[in-house]
Amino acid sequence: MSTSHTANVIITNKSDGNAIVQLFHRNDDTGTQSGSWHLAPGQSSAPLEVNFKTGFGSLTVLDYWWVFISIKDGSTPGKYTSGGSVLDPGWKECQLESKDVDQTLRFSVDSKDFHINLDSGGCSNSMVHVGPITLIDHVFVLMLENHSFDNVFAMSGIPNITAATRDNFNTYNENKYYVYDPALKQMPSDPGHEFLDTFQQLCGDGNLFPIWKKGSNYPPDGLKIENKGFAANYATTSSEGNPPPNTDIGNIMGCFDTQTQLPVMYQLATEFAICDHWFSSIPGPTWPNRFFVHGASSNGFEHSPSKTELVEWETVDGFGYNNGSIYDALSKAKLNWRIYADIKDDFSDDPQNGSILGGIAQVAALKGISMIENVNSFRHFAADLQNPYPYEYTFIEPNYGDISGQYQGGSSQHPMDDVYGGEQLIKATYQAIRNSPVWESSLLVIIYDEHGGFYDSVAPGKAVPPDDNSSDKLNWSGFKFDNYGVRVPAIMVSPLIEKGTVSSAVYDHSSVPATLERIFNFPNLTQRDLHANDLRALLTKAVPRTDCPIVLHEPAPALVQKGIVLNAENKPMDHDELIPESGNFIGFLNVLLKAEHELSNGTDAEKTAIYARFDQIKTKGDARNYILEMLAKIKVAKMNK
Repeated sequence: MSTSHTANVIITNKSDGNAIVQLFHRNDDTGTQSGSWHLAPGQSSAPLEVNFKTGFGSLTVLDYWWVFISIKDGSTPGKYTSGGSVLDPGWKECQLESKDVDQTLRFSVDSKDFHINLDSGGCSNSMVHVGPITLIDHVFVLMLENHSFDNVFAMSGIPNITAATRDNFNTYNENKYYVYDPALKQMPSDPGHEFLDTFQQLCGDGNLFPIWKKGSNYPPDGLKIENKGFAANYATTSSEGNPPPNTDIGNIMGCFDTQTQLPVMYQLATEFAICDHWFSSIPGPTWPNRFFVHGASSNGFEHSPSKTELVEWETVDGFGYNNGSIYDALSKAKLNWRIYADIKDDFSDDPQNGSILGGIAQVAALKGISMIENVNSFRHFAADLQNPYPYEYTFIEPNYGDISGQYQGGSSQHPMDDVYGGEQLIKATYQAIRNSPVWESSLLVIIYDEHGGFYDSVAPGKAVPPDDNSSDKLNWSGFKFDNYGVRVPAIMVSPLIEKGTVSSAVYDHSSVPATLERIFNFPNLTQRDLHANDLRALLTKAVPRTDCPIVLHEPAPALVQKGIVLNAENKPMDHDELIPESGNFIGFLNVLLKAEHELSNGTDAEKTAIYARFDQIKTKGDARNYILEMLAKIKVAKMNK
């Protein structure tokens, strides 16, 4: 009969440099315990309690140890990890026994050796150099959906930010619509945010970008960006459905009472850093802006995808960049990356309302990114961080909810959904990192892909075009990518950031690859990220802060959703509605088409059959059936890989 026990482990930094030390203990019966400390030369850590068993039946249950040390200065700066054994790299087997019960065990580590000193004996392991010292070791990016900076933060009361006031207004039909709060938690209709919508919002009612004149300036000569057309566009556009009734036009000027409606975001923005000049990368919709965070370009693409365009992309295994994506660049530099998606939506107030449809990762549209091989369920994120985590870059996608309808039941904070699910996802992301061994060497970037049509008071300025031989075929407007899009919310989180930081440096989504390139020392992708400001200037603390919250505030109470529950027994009323020819829905369908092609044998006959079947998807009912079928196949494939 085995008996459960504990012991305390203290580890000493034996190097002559300041270091971050991470220690892991693994036992097949008791799981993994871990700790992380910032230690000066010769300094010892706080105790780490480890669990193990002794007695009959415990002899075959082994104890394993893994240590990582990032030495910042001294004679041997660099990153080192324990060598482990031939059969289990990184992990060193060293058994805890009855003599170790309730004892304080003293380990030590430097750039050469890891000493495991047990009362029952102990052992040692050599250390392996795994890379040069960097400012931080882990960058996490969570990208949410469709809100402007003013919509989220103008009424936050955060000092020293550039934001709208209640004196700001837009005019439509001689009516003035002023900035107000609190904003609606859930919009009754989806504001326009396509390329032409955004142009009208920025340049005024009645103005149209001259798509008939390829290569026009943005804005064209004679026009100014004055942010005066948001109300007019909301009142008249049909790009996302029918325009709202006249009584709802003013909703587009609404700003959240951030402290009460978005308490999680408010807490992070005030505890760490807020960037009040982070702009979307182009004045347009979701897909090209998300492409910029992955590749500092959208390969000439400035509108929402159409069925024809995306089928063409998938024939070459996904959307490609002329210079490759950030994932290609990381792999080439022998750096590690990981992708998570809120596949099942564990965070929404109404997870049955569409969340199964919203678990498709947009990043899987990229060439070289697979829903099967590369997209991991966010459900495992916190547990993964409790183990050795070798990934320099992690990208996190929300759940998009009912992508066939009003986006309800998700965690993306889409305007047609409540903000509750997104607040829950932000909270879970922060707390998983904060309470993990990687916290002291991490940076979490929380951004939004584009403004979603909501009013913002700051005119976006000129941008450096990617200059990457982008495709003219994908660019129907002639936009030269020489102007930023509308300002979006941006929060930076790290124990190396001074509390209450406000940065007014100009950023866009290309600042993400720029930050990775400069921290981890590999080449830029395009001219946009080459010239983009990166986030290193925010990391001003020489020693990680110890006052960062462990648990965040709870999100504000959710709204009661009124959407359609999607399940096999209850078909939605819009089952026979035709799917749109362009937009997010068709884009997500094509991500699944790409996955189906990956699951096939790749023969010409099978490929022809796959595309012929896909071409028969005409209605939202057809599409939902296809989504459910493909997600089930992807789940099986993930289990079998």
